[in-house]
Amino acid sequence: MEIIGFIAAILTTAAFLPQVYKTWKTKDVSSLSLPMLLMFFIGIIAWLIYGFLKESPSMIFANSITVVSAFLLVYFKIKYTKK
Repeated sequence: MEIIGFIAAILTTAAFLPQVYKTWKTKDVSSLSLPMLLMFFIGIIAWLIYGFLKESPSMIFANSITVVSAFLLVYFKIKYTKK
């Protein structure tokens, strides 16, 4: 069962990385919603905690990477938003 979790973890985590890379390269954050990013970030932290409580390596793996990616997008949104 955990192999299905790892496949899902790799696909969903990998799908998120191009957005982080594109935002970092272009510094264009106009299409990113800060409230959505903050809710997503908090949700991923909750999933990570849940993964630890369930002792699920696939959940811990995926959400550890995604929490960093989500944090970077929040950081980019705050840093690159034109005032």
